[in-house]
Amino acid sequence: MRNTQVVLENVRLSYVHLTKPYAAQPGQDEKYSVTILLPKTDTAGKAKLDAAIEAAKDWGREKKWGGQVPPICPTPIHDGDGVKQDGTEFGPECKGMWVMTASSKADQPVEVVDRNLNRILDPTQIYSGMYANVCVNVYPYVYVAKKGIGFGLGPVQKTADGESFGGGAPTAASVFSAMGGGENTQGTAAPRINPLTGQPM
Repeated sequence: MRNTQVVLENVRLSYVHLTKPYAAQPGQDEKYSVTILLPKTDTAGKAKLDAAIEAAKDWGREKKWGGQVPPICPTPIHDGDGVKQDGTEFGPECKGMWVMTASSKADQPVEVVDRNLNRILDPTQIYSGMYANVCVNVYPYVYVAKKGIGFGLGPVQKTADGESFGGGAPTAASVFSAMGGGENTQGTAAPRINPLTGQPM
């Protein structure tokens, strides 16, 4: 049994698609997925991840890649202080973080539990910005002649709430003002107005 499975502890989650599968582009396979933000200060977590990657490379050399590890072997880990492949900067939440995406096939739902291992049934409790422990399965792949390392997504344990990325939906009180009239606190209705005359009906 190779040590290609690792649990990353108390990481922040972004681009959370854990309640139903999602495809970023039309025509792509829908998957359950999440972007993991691992603080660079968590050197122990990064070391565990690096060890799992090396184990996956050994597995790939023996079973997938014809006896050789590619000289350039891409992994899903990116430097949040750097830039994306398209040259744009990562979001501010990625500063000081290792940024990586893990996914699971649409027919393999991800189990999401709370601190006491109870399954979270309320989808509003699962969102981008929360903190969690995440099980990642590191594996070698060959896809259309491309070779590299991928991250499979295992169970997720929510550990704490955090500020929602994107802010979420506004509250009614933050966008509306009290109008008065209508049904009052005593349960009696305000007079109805004739739309033609403007007089009470």
